[in-house]
Amino acid sequence: MGEVARARARGQWLHAPAEGDVVRHLLAVQAQDVASVPYALAARGGGFRDGLVVTWLMRATLHLVDVDDLAWLHPLFAPRRAAASDRRLAQLGVADPDALVERLVRAVPATRDELATTLGLTGQAVPHIIARAAMTGRVALTAGAPAAPAASGSSPSPAATAVPGSSLGLAAPDSAPAPSARVVVPLHLPPAPDRDASLDELARRYYACHAGADERDLAYWSGLPLRDCRPPASTTIVDGPVPDVLIPAFDELLLGWRDRSPTVPAEHAKAVHPGGGMIRAVALEDGVAVGTWTRRGGVVRF
Repeated sequence: MGEVARARARGQWLHAPAEGDVVRHLLAVQAQDVASVPYALAARGGGFRDGLVVTWLMRATLHLVDVDDLAWLHPLFAPRRAAASDRRLAQLGVADPDALVERLVRAVPATRDELATTLGLTGQAVPHIIARAAMTGRVALTAGAPAAPAASGSSPSPAATAVPGSSLGLAAPDSAPAPSARVVVPLHLPPAPDRDASLDELARRYYACHAGADERDLAYWSGLPLRDCRPPASTTIVDGPVPDVLIPAFDELLLGWRDRSPTVPAEHAKAVHPGGGMIRAVALEDGVAVGTWTRRGGVVRF
């Protein structure tokens, strides 16, 4: 299992950060947890830059992507979610989502709180109408957080209970914005490209950073039907060591395959994935999870 774990970590650029553009390499970085995003980038030697936006894509979940990739990703994922979105909005008492979307589009750029006031909505209706507007391809969210310093290098044994975050290169700001601080901004996408070509590109980019994956893994990761998932072509990821590194909650290394056991041994499985959709932050040694970690007030606890 060690070789598989290393290959996965190396394919995810957790072995030698700064080989290139991290977001372009990963294609999409899960972004529903604002605080985790800068750690996910920093662990790979990357950070925020111009041209990145957040929107609902794979598995109807928020992801950070390059806006140029969104031009072909959006048509693959957004339209098939619209009906489910309308049903949920109806349950929340929103009778005419199309009219609200038009009002929202005219009101941006704006924060979530500002849109709630403008549209006269409260509670879960607010993020759901923003998501519905994003499905039209006319708005997206700003990335919404500065980059953290690199989170790789020597990390302590999980037996340690508390270590200052700055000593680990984990001084991501405690002031990372809450989800409501992300700004909804206008978006102008070009006409949808050929669907088959987009599915080919999705497969090529996915397999390039997901060592050993197959089309069933691609279906799991993307949320697309298996019939839309191309089989893998030959992808070579050279084996080698992976430095000790801390990765955040919902990291792609923990979400990108159906089976995470090569990375997360059975003795840590419950701690990493306690249920309820939660995937906790993990300390890795040579690509294998050796414990979980949290950060409070500048202190990392294992």
